Parts: sequence; C-alpha cells; structure tokens
Amino acid sequence: MAVRATGAARDEGWLAATDAAALTVADALAALGGDPQGLTPDEVRRRRDRVGPNAVRTHWVSALAVLARQFRSALLGLLLAAATVSFFVGERTDAVVIGVILAVSVGLGFANEYRAERAGAALHDRVRHVASVVRAGRVETVDVVDLVPGDVVRIGLGQVVPADLRLVEAHRLECDESALTGESTSAVKDTAPVPPGTPPDDLASCALMGTVVRAGSGVGLVVATAGHTAFGRIAVGLGTRHGETEFQQGLRRFSLLLARVAGVLTALIFVINLVLHRPVIDAVLFSLAIAVGITPQLLPAIVTASLAAGTRALAARRVLVKRLVCVEDLGNVEVLFTDKTGTLTDGRLTLAEALGPDGQPDGAPAPPDAAGPPDAADPGDATHPPDAAGPPDAAGPGPLLAGLLANEAGPDGADGNPLDRALWQAPAAAAQPVDAYRRVAVLPFDHERRRVSVLVDGLAGRILVTKGAAEEVLALCVDVPQQARDALDARLADGGRVVAVASRPAPDLAGLDPADERDLRLAGLLVLRDPPKADAAGAVRRLAALGVTVKVITGDHPAVAVRVCEQLGLPVTGVLTGADLAGLDDAALPAAIEQASVFARVSPEDKARLVRAQRTAGRDVAFLGDGVNDALALHAADVGISVDTGTDVARDAADVLLLDKDLDVLADGVTEGRRIFANTIKYVLMGTSSNFGNMFSAAGASAFLPFLPMLPGQILLNNLIYDLSQIAIPTDRVDADQLARPAHWDLREIRRFMLTFGPLSSLFDFLAFALLIGVLHAGPTEFRTGWFVESLATQTLVVFAIRTRASPFWRSRPSRPLLAAALAAVAVAWLIPYLPVAGPLGFGPLPPVFVPVVVALTVAYLALVELAKRTLFAASDLLRPPGPVTGTAGTQQAAAPQAAAPQAGTQQTGAPQARPPEASRRRRTHRRAARFTTR
Repeated sequence: MAVRATGAARDEGWLAATDAAALTVADALAALGGDPQGLTPDEVRRRRDRVGPNAVRTHWVSALAVLARQFRSALLGLLLAAATVSFFVGERTDAVVIGVILAVSVGLGFANEYRAERAGAALHDRVRHVASVVRAGRVETVDVVDLVPGDVVRIGLGQVVPADLRLVEAHRLECDESALTGESTSAVKDTAPVPPGTPPDDLASCALMGTVVRAGSGVGLVVATAGHTAFGRIAVGLGTRHGETEFQQGLRRFSLLLARVAGVLTALIFVINLVLHRPVIDAVLFSLAIAVGITPQLLPAIVTASLAAGTRALAARRVLVKRLVCVEDLGNVEVLFTDKTGTLTDGRLTLAEALGPDGQPDGAPAPPDAAGPPDAADPGDATHPPDAAGPPDAAGPGPLLAGLLANEAGPDGADGNPLDRALWQAPAAAAQPVDAYRRVAVLPFDHERRRVSVLVDGLAGRILVTKGAAEEVLALCVDVPQQARDALDARLADGGRVVAVASRPAPDLAGLDPADERDLRLAGLLVLRDPPKADAAGAVRRLAALGVTVKVITGDHPAVAVRVCEQLGLPVTGVLTGADLAGLDDAALPAAIEQASVFARVSPEDKARLVRAQRTAGRDVAFLGDGVNDALALHAADVGISVDTGTDVARDAADVLLLDKDLDVLADGVTEGRRIFANTIKYVLMGTSSNFGNMFSAAGASAFLPFLPMLPGQILLNNLIYDLSQIAIPTDRVDADQLARPAHWDLREIRRFMLTFGPLSSLFDFLAFALLIGVLHAGPTEFRTGWFVESLATQTLVVFAIRTRASPFWRSRPSRPLLAAALAAVAVAWLIPYLPVAGPLGFGPLPPVFVPVVVALTVAYLALVELAKRTLFAASDLLRPPGPVTGTAGTQQAAAPQAAAPQAGTQQTGAPQARPPEASRRRRTHRRAARFTTR
C-alpha cells in the first residue's frame, strides 16, 4: 500500500486522504517529500506551479461571460432574427432601429451586471482566510489558497481544516465532519494509521478539508488540496449556484407572471393581424415589440444596480456582504439574536477584582463580616497585590496565579480567549510565580463543561487547577464558604463577569480527563469588567424603531446579561436559561421566546434551536455571533452575521461580516435592504400599471384601426426611452413609513395593482384614440406621433405618483437623478417628431391643436391615478404589510402568523418553510467553499 501510494504521490504531486490515512506519519512524509520542519519557499513555489492553488472556485469576472448572459432572453433572440429578416426583405429602417435598440438594451444590462460582479469580487478580496503553516522551520500565517501538498499545518479549536491533512500530532482532537458525512457527532482523531480500505467517513488519522475543529488541537501534513479533496469534489459538483432567497423567488415569480401575460397577448395580436390580412413580417414584428414592451427587461439590471449600490454603501461603513442579495435579506429582519460581548459591550475585558475564598480581595485581611462587595476593591493595585510573589503553600495557588496557570493564552497574550488574555494583561500578573510551575497536561475548554483544567508540577508537588464558569466550578468544590457565594451573587448583580478557580493535589495523575475534575478546593473568584458601549443604547433604539426586536443570547450568567440590558435601556421582558429551554418542547418554545428577551447559559444547540423556533413562528431572524459555539445558529438564521475577527467557522457560516462589531451598522444594513426592496417594487408597479396598459391598448387598437397604432420600431423606441428613464430608480429616496417595517412579495397584490391601473391607463389611451381619430381626424403619422408622445409621458411620469404613499405625491420628494431622468424622457419624446430622424422613424410634427390635447390627457391621467392610489394603497399589504407593533425600545409583539394556505401562484407571506436537511447542507457547503476561492 505504501509503495503504491508513494508512487501515486510522485506522479501526481498529491495523495488521496484514504491512502494517506493508512500510512504511518514517516511514510506519508516520504511519499510527499515532506519534512516536519516544513517546505522551503522555493519548493512551495514549485509545487504551487504543479498542483495549482488550493481553491475549489474562482470569482474571476469575465466580461465575455457577462455579455453572453445578456443574450439568454428568448425575446431578444427573436427580435434579432426579426431584424435580420427585415433587413433582407427591404424594411431596412426597421432593421436599423431594432438593431440600435437591441444594442442599447444589451449594453445597459451588461454595464450594470459587470459593475455589480466586479463589486462582489472586490468585496470577496477583502475577506482573507488564513492558515498557520510551518515552513523552513518557522511558523507563518498564509492564505489558505497558497497551501500545497507537503505543507505542515497547525489547527486548533474553531478553525476550518484548510486541506486534507494526515495528522502528525493530535491533542484530544475532535472534528465536526457533518459538511461531508451529515453526522452531527464529532469524530475523534489520532495519529495511528487506519487499515487499508477504510471508508472516508472513518479516517481517524486524517483531518479533512472543510471540516471544523470542535475540540483540541493538532498538526497535520497537507496531502491533498482543492479539487483533489473530498470537500473540493462536493463543492465543484454543487456548482456556484446558491439556493434562491425569498427576494429572488419573488422576482422570478413576478417575471413568470408577466411572461405568461406577454405570451397570451403576443399570440392573440399575431392571430388578429393575420386575420386582418396584414403582412406576416409586420405581424411578427408588431407582436414581438408588444411582448418586449410588457416584459420587464431592465428588472434584473435595476435590482443588480440597487444591490450593488447598497453593498458599496455598507462597505463604506465597514460591513462586508458576501453575496449581493444578502443586502435585501437584511431588510427583512424582524428579530435579532445577538451576543453580549463586543456588541452591547466594549469587548475589552479587564480584571477588576481577585477575591479569595472568603469573598474578600485577595491579600487583604478579612473583616468579621465579609459578605458583600467592598466599596473600592482593586486587587491589581499596589496596595493589595494579589498572590504576592513567593513559594506557594500547600493550600494551592491564589486566585490570580491559578487563573494564569489554567490559561490557554501565552504570557504574551497570543492565542487563547479574551478572558485568558485579560488575566495576563492585569498589572499584578507580572508578579505571579508562573515560572515556578511546569505544565504536564491540559484539558481544554469546551462549551459543555465551560471550564479548562491543567495539570502542573510546582514546589508543592503535582496539582490540578481548574478555571471556568463560577457555578460550574463551585459545584466541583468541597466546603465552599458562604461568603464566597454571597460575593459571587453581588458581583453578578453588579454586571461583573465572574470566573472561579480551584485546585487540588494530584500526585497520581499523568493525564487529564473530565472525571478528574472533582473534590476541588476553591482558590477564589476573578471578577472582570466589560462596560456597555457608549453608542449601543442608541443603536438598540434605532433597531426598535425599524421594528427589529433585539434579544440577547449569551453564555454568561443571567444576572450579568440583565444588568447590561438595564444599563442600555433594553427592557428585560423575561429570562430563560439553558436549563429552562431543556424543559420546553418545540411546540411550547415559540411562545416562551416571545415572552423573553435574555437567554443565558445556553449551549450551541440551544442557540440554533432558538433561531429555528423563531423562524417557525413566522419571523425573519438574524443571528450575530463570532465564536465556535455560534456556527449552528448562524447557519440556521435567515441572515448570519459575524465579525472579521471571529473564528473561522463563524466567518464561514455568516452571510455578512462586520469589520467593526457595531449594532448601529446593522441598522444601516436593515434600512438599506428595505430601501432596495421598496425601489424594486416601484419598478415592478411601473411595469404593471401604465406600461402594461399602453401595450394592452396597442394590442386592442390593432384589432379595429385600419393601420397599426404604432410601428414595431416605434414601440421598441418607446420602450427604450421608458427603460432609460427607470435606470435612476435605485437612487430614489424612500419614505420613512416604507422603511419602518419589512415588506414581502405578494403576487396577489401585484395582480390587483395591475388590474386596477392597467385598465385605467388603457381607458385614457382609448380616450386619446377617440380624440385623435374622431375629433382631430388624425392620419396614421399624426396618430402614431400623438400617441407616442402621450403614452410615453403617462407611463414615465406616473412614477411620481406610484413611488410614494404620500398624497398628493409632491409631498414626497424624488431623488434628483430620477426627476431628471423622467423629465428628460418626456422631453425627448416631444422633440423626436421635430428632429431629422422623425421621417425614417415614421413620425411627423404634431399640429398645434394636438399639443394641448396631449397635455390635458396626461394631466388628467396623473390626477386619476392619484385618486385611485389612495384607495388601493390603503388596503394594500404590498409595501407595508402587517408587522410587529413597535413600542418602547426593544419591545415588539409579533403579529400572529397566518394559517391559511397560499393561493396557487402567490408568495406566501406567513411562516417560512423549514429548510430540508439537504438544502441546509448545500447552503453550508456553498458558504464554506467561498473560503477556498481565488481569482
């Protein structure tokens, strides 16, 4: 086996994990020409050139690919064919007009999409994923895409394994392999070879790319990278297409709705024109022009431009959105679960007190009554230096020394968690005799035990030292003084973060197991402070004004979380602990969540369960977290949010990364998402009102007029000018009432809007026809010119009435680009009949008497739309659906989810459907694959 594998490695430059797992460490190193001290820089470059980057995807933006996508529209293909036919049958003017219009339409789509893709690629480049690798005897931090077979990589808690590794060292190492196997139980790892032929699910001697370190640490030899790994093959097989969000589903369903209408209308027009014995080419071109006029060709461009603009705006606020569509997802958020540390607080822990087992500052004489906190106790000052340097006595180390011994950070503050680093940074830490102890073994912290233990040799012999959550450690201690419990309660009520330290002699232990954490003697309590952020209260109030309920979810003690909420003015409506959640079944959980705003001492599974329960209750949920224990909840949320300094697994699970952990920028994201949705809906409503009505009018008029109401080229020109005027919609202002609560797609409301304003527009069109034919006796050229100007004016200017609920509409000011674009479109429509191109296009100057008639029809139409809008918007749930009722900061009551099943073809706006397990796994794989992506 070893010989075959060695040969394969020499031939291919990499080794399959199934083969490497069966080799000894020495054989695996020999097979890949590796060295425990790592590869040299020259060898790394040579191998990189041979096997390529450690990437399963590329986000390189291809202009040609973007351009090719613009021609996927069947209508554009048919128009291109029709233009070609027109050219060869002598209708060269129509052919040129159609060609120019097609070129402009494709160019607009290309420009918007290409710009958006480049913006997305630029955002991706700002998110770095790194690995710790040994090269030429030195530990370096490199980008994961630069790893090559033969590299020696270090992995630790919370990290995503960056390649397929043959383990060289394993220290109580466990990996979550659910991304590959679907199994939720972590796999225990060691360095012993497995039997040849062992299936990939049982490769205990390998850590596989894309899996997550759940416990312990290790060192591994890179044996395979990129597509040669099991994860790489899965990611490549999935392709780059993510599952649709609710926003994307709404867009698709709306487009399908109009496509059906266009299909029926086009077929009907074609048949009518054939029955009237009109030329086939004219019938084809006219029918296709009507279809193009109805189809929202610029909808993708409008949406993409809006999302890209929103993404750039958030990036300027140091918020990175992994996918453009996630900006809109933020706008739907109704409930935000957030951790406390670094979000509501400064995130800078400092040691405030070190208390002895009697509840008094360590080193100070105990008074007769030692209950309660002193007025000003600071163990880190020169008056009461805790654990004064000197040989420890048989009672064990004092509280600060014990905290430094049971510590996963180094004396320089490297590695470890913020609490461990805070202990090393305490002024009194330098005086502690840490060097008098030699570490023998460590039992790392995990979120089930909530403590860390070490086995050390000191002057008094071998001892076990434990540090962790105060209630957990006290439960393992014997003879805990009541003064210590009283001091603990007082510090917790005051908002302090308290950990307990304890120890016992352990002369017979050579290693550590959780069962060894027993019969401890309390060394004392370490009280740390993390004050609330100065701007957090304002951010919480701002989110509440947006209808977002903020709920705190933390591993801290409930009293600490409650105190922070009180300091920020965030009302505490109830508190649930992990133990409380364990006593609630899934049916009772949603109601319990509604009554609570603080969830404390919860496990990773509890967090994910809370998120799923809120989603089942019909709420759109965001989760903000940055730790290993947050990954499950981040995956379960509608929008996962992490920070750039978070653990690998949290960053991978998130949709949005904050470069600064700040709730205020989340409020910006929510506002931006709702603004994008509101502006998208404006374009949708434009397409289903006068634009649809005008095309319907043209179709109807062709059945009774002795000539076509507009030539195909004129319809396409009308549509082009209209589309150009709508490009400015993403820049438009959005009224405050449309930002106050999330809105969702509802095709029933869109159809209702279409059936109200479409006929209203057609009514005015037919009135215009009657005036032009019956009163003004217009010929074909005058008729087409007059209706071209009138129809373009009505369908363009109606945006000012539709864009706002305010009545009259001028109470809400549009953006300057939108105002300029709409007025420019109308001006161009009026000018075209007087330009030299008018003749080839089939237009002519309007007789003076026609002008006031066209103006009067346009003004009357806008006035009637304004009146109809009041009634329709008052009953419409499209832009302002029933939502939570906002009270004081942070207090909202959820609207009862609708139980009625959605009608066929509509978007259900009640409770979202739970993701099937396979869909959840695909989503997780897509997110993690982004880690291994290059240009």
